[in-house]
Order: sequence, then C-alpha cells, then structure tokens
Amino acid sequence: MTRTPPTRQIVSVWFPHLAMERWRNLAERDRALPGAEVPVVLAVPGLHGPVIHAVGDAATARGVQPGARVVDVQAIHPDLHVEPADPNGDVAMLDRLTFWTRRWCPWTARDNEGLLLDATGSTHLFGGDAALLSDMTCRFAMQGLTARVAMAPTRMAAQAFARYGEATTIARPQTLARDLASLPVRALRLEPDIARLLDRLGIKTIGALAAVPRAALMRRFSKTAPATNPLVLLDRAMNLLPDPLDPPPDAVRYIVRTKLAEPVMNAAPHLAELAERLCAGLARAELGARTLRLTIYRVDGNWRAADVATARASRDAAHLLRLLHGKLDKVDPGFGFDLLTLEAMRVEPLALRQERIDDIRDPDDDVAALLDRLTARLGRDRVNWSAWSESHLPERVQHQTPALTMQPALPPEIAAERPLRLLDMPEEVHVLYALPEGPPMRFRWRRVQFTATRHSGPERIAPEWWRDRPGTRLRDYYKVEVEDGRRFWLYREGLAGDGRGDAPRWFLHGLFA
Repeated sequence: MTRTPPTRQIVSVWFPHLAMERWRNLAERDRALPGAEVPVVLAVPGLHGPVIHAVGDAATARGVQPGARVVDVQAIHPDLHVEPADPNGDVAMLDRLTFWTRRWCPWTARDNEGLLLDATGSTHLFGGDAALLSDMTCRFAMQGLTARVAMAPTRMAAQAFARYGEATTIARPQTLARDLASLPVRALRLEPDIARLLDRLGIKTIGALAAVPRAALMRRFSKTAPATNPLVLLDRAMNLLPDPLDPPPDAVRYIVRTKLAEPVMNAAPHLAELAERLCAGLARAELGARTLRLTIYRVDGNWRAADVATARASRDAAHLLRLLHGKLDKVDPGFGFDLLTLEAMRVEPLALRQERIDDIRDPDDDVAALLDRLTARLGRDRVNWSAWSESHLPERVQHQTPALTMQPALPPEIAAERPLRLLDMPEEVHVLYALPEGPPMRFRWRRVQFTATRHSGPERIAPEWWRDRPGTRLRDYYKVEVEDGRRFWLYREGLAGDGRGDAPRWFLHGLFA
C-alpha cells in the first residue's frame, strides 16, 4: 500500500515594521523615545543625501513614505525626527529569529523582511493550523514585533498571502488557485520592470495572469531568467513547479565537559584534559579557536566564566592551556563546583599541516603566541598595533587597533618620504624669518630657536572636502634640516590671500631619523 505524502504546510512570517519596531525597542530600553506625536523616520545614506528607510506611525499619518529624501520631507515637516537606520542589525535580528522559531518546526529560513517555516507534520503539536499561527503572532507581539503570518502549500503562495492577503490566511491545496486569483500580480515578487510591463498590459492580478494564454507570455518572456520569469513564479505559487525551502544548518558547538564526582575548589588539574579533547575535536573539523570560554558551575547554583582570545586560529592545547591558567585567579569558585565546560565560542578554518622536519618554528606563530599571552595578562585594549586608512592627511592614515581584532597590514605606498616619528597633534611653531612662498629659515619650537640650513619641498596636501568642514585650508609640507643635523617636517597651513582666514600659520608635524 502506497502512503500519500502529507500536504506541505509552509508558513511565511512578515514583519512590515521590523526596522522601526526594533529601533523603538532599543530606544525604550535607553529611555530616549520621542513623544507619540513626533514624526519619526529612519534614514540610510543615498546618492544625493539621506533617504528615508522606515517611518513611524505619526510620520505615516502625515503621508511620509520610504524612499523620499530627508531634506525634501523636512521642508514640509520641520519637526521631523530623523534617526540612522541599521539594516545590518535588522538582518542580524532576522538571523537570530530564524533559529528561535525552530521552537515550532525544525525547518526555518530567513526571508526578505521575514521568515519561512516548513511546519509540515508539526501543526498538531500546537493545536492545529490556526492555533499555530495565533501562537506565532502572540509570541512575536510579546517581543514588540508586528507579524503577519500565512500558511499555504507552497513557499511563494505563503509569501504572497502574508504580504497581500488577509491576516492569518490559511490556504488549502483545493482552493489555492482561487485564493491567489484576487491578489495583485506583484505578490509574486516580480522585478519592478516586469511588474510595470504587466500593469501596462492590464494584467493586475494573479488570476488575470493565469488566464492569459501561456504561449503569448512565453514568447514575450522567453529571454527572462527563471528566477524572475512571471510564468515560472506563477507555477511555483500554484505548486506546479518545486519551490524548496533551504534552511541554514544548525550552528555546531565545539564544547567539552567534565563532570566531577564531588565539588572541588581548583580547576587547574582538569584543564589539560579539557583542552586536549577540545583541540582533538577542532582538528577533526580542521578548525582553530579564536575565542575560548571556560565555565564552572558551582554547587550553589551560580556559574562563573572566563574568556580568552587568540590572535590567530589555534588548536595547540599547550598554548591554550597557558592562556587559561592566567584567568583562573579571577574565577570565584564559591563553595566549590562539580561541572566544567570549555567551549570554542569563535572558530576559523585551520587546515592540517605537517611540522617542519628541521624543528625551525614559524615566526608568525611566535608573534601570535606573544600577543595572546600579553593580551591575556594586560587586557584586550592594552595590546595594539597599527591599522591603516585611505586618507590624504598624515594623521588620519594610521590609527591603533587591538591586536586580536585584525591581522596586521602593510602601510599604504606613499611616493614621498615620511618622518619616522609623527606627532599625535601638530604643534604650532613661531616663525622668525621665512622665505617668500618658502619654508621658515628661523623658527622657535618648544622655546628653542632653530636655524635652517637646507630644505626641500613643498608637498601640497589639499583638504578632504568630503570629510572636512568648509573653509579648511590646504597644507604645504617642507623637510627642513637645522644646524645640528636634525630634520623636521613642517607645514604651512593656508596661503596668503586665499580668503580662508588670517595669515598662514606654521606647524611641526614630524621628526626624521
């Protein structure tokens, strides 16, 4: 006897106000929420200035729409309250909700501004289809999110009902075509140009699209990619073509545990075995740890944790053990603990490799180990190295960043010579005598008078108009050698008569070797 496969039950969850509701939840937590009557919008950078990304209730009531330029809307509504949008944060929240929604079924995936769930065979656990959708709506509302949910036999149909159908729509296979017929054709998530073309042809609903002879439409859209072909999308919605759900895999946790027969006060004797087991598991997966967390579970019900980080992915048990030993003094065991866990919180690919037969160590490994030990002892923000940025101004090219956050990079190539030591802030010098349109021949710096013997330059550096405020003056840099052989890097800020201030000023910015 052949068993009929169950009808697919795809649930689409759409958050129409995700960006605004997420911002509002964060603002309420920080107690920085404006009044209900204030029109609030979230903006993203645009080609010609900030563009509205999301609107609040008060702004919607005034007719403000996403996509408009902020300056245009502010001209009409001067009291408009503008906040920066965070699209990356919204996507990260959807990623977290993707795994959180697996409380209802094991197959979930992120959708554009929403989620998709394959609840086939799971609805009876929650009292049926309607009860499942009601439970979803309520639980999302508890998190401050407005959710529109719909269930259909296909993924495309569920998405269409969630966005354009009635609230909590449940479509059955027998009535799927009839239920879809009244929805607008853009519910198939067509490309904008294809949607405009169908609208000009008078095809405004899915039912009208299905009624058009397929031969005529196939000729018109024969060169359209399947992912955007309206006939292919229609067949997917009608369950005539497969439309599978591709859920992301569950995150793999690399964690080892040690259960003790009785409470102890010292974790050191048990760390070696934990580190060896964890590194063995990482080696099988060809991974290395970048962040480790040691957790002890005390007999009083509390727990304490200690984190260590590495400059490079590592699965050297001896090295990780040395880092962990430096953290044990900060872990309070209370009245004892009977469970320890060691988890690799962040991992990176680390291929298996053969050690050198000449016993010569890789210098990069020694540097990484030194950084790890210094960071574990001194703190994450106290061990830094240089990072580089694209900029014309010398003080903006280099900045300090924690050594564990990124790999070191070579400085950008600069045609002109730069001083070995660059002052954090240029220091103004008092010029006693200067050549016309040239460097100072006599100047005073830090109460010491210097006389120049040789010089070279100028090297002109213009202000960065996209970052600096209007009126910022250009710089002319000179290399000046004084009588005792020292060489300085000085610059004149501005030109006489440039209309951007008083007389030019001189500054010392660096010292050559």
